[in-house]
This record gives sequence, C-alpha cells and structure tokens, in this order.
Amino acid sequence: MKLIQILKVAVIPVLTVFGFLSTSNTALADYLTNNGIQGKYHYELWSSDDNKDYYLKIWPNDQGSPESAPSYSITRHFSSNREALSYVGHL
Repeated sequence: MKLIQILKVAVIPVLTVFGFLSTSNTALADYLTNNGIQGKYHYELWSSDDNKDYYLKIWPNDQGSPESAPSYSITRHFSSNREALSYVGHL
C-alpha cells in the first residue's frame, strides 16, 4: 500500500512535468509571414515561432503553389524578415 502512495506522490507528478516539457518543444511550428510575386517568381516567407529564423519558398509564376510546383525551392535561412525580403528583391 505504501508503494502505491509513494508512486502517486512522487513519480506521477515528475512524469507529468517531463511530459509537459517535451510537448512544448514539439509543438513549435513554422508559420507564413508574407507572400507575393517578384519578377518571374512567387515567394512565401516563413518564420519560426520565436521569430529568430526565416526562410523563403520560391517557385516560378507559371506554377500555382509550392505544393503543386515540381521545382519550388527553399532558400538558406535568414536571421530577419528584412534580410529575407531583401533577398527577394534581387530575384
């Protein structure tokens, strides 16, 4: 009986805390912050949840979306949205 009480008081709360910590790390996702057309290309600017990492999806104007474009590319990562959009200006 005492073993079950120890488990309830000590082990279960510790496991619960570890579960919350691991969930918060896996819940982070990228999100779309900007999109448009520059020259012959469409682009989407994506950002991480913490706004510290940005990247671009770029594909030709004659293709509808990056998912339907067989030749879309993802650029290198940028440290700011200004830096990424400056890159778009040179397309």
